[in-house]
Amino acid sequence: MAGTGIIAIAAAIAAFTGIGAGIGISLATGKAVEGIARQPEAAGSIRTSLLLGAALAEATAIYGLVVALVLVFLKM
Repeated sequence: MAGTGIIAIAAAIAAFTGIGAGIGISLATGKAVEGIARQPEAAGSIRTSLLLGAALAEATAIYGLVVALVLVFLKM
């Protein structure tokens, strides 16, 4: 039974990667909007960098979700 509690804690920690990704994407989006407001002619370049960064940040959240699901359902 003690192993089940540890697995639940590990799964919760892995699931918290979504919080970090959400904070990171929101900060990046805010800075991108500021950059576009200051320099509208660079909007295309800023938007491309923002989308690439958001995709990478979201990938870490998805990996955390997968790890959490594996820990919960496979009970490693």
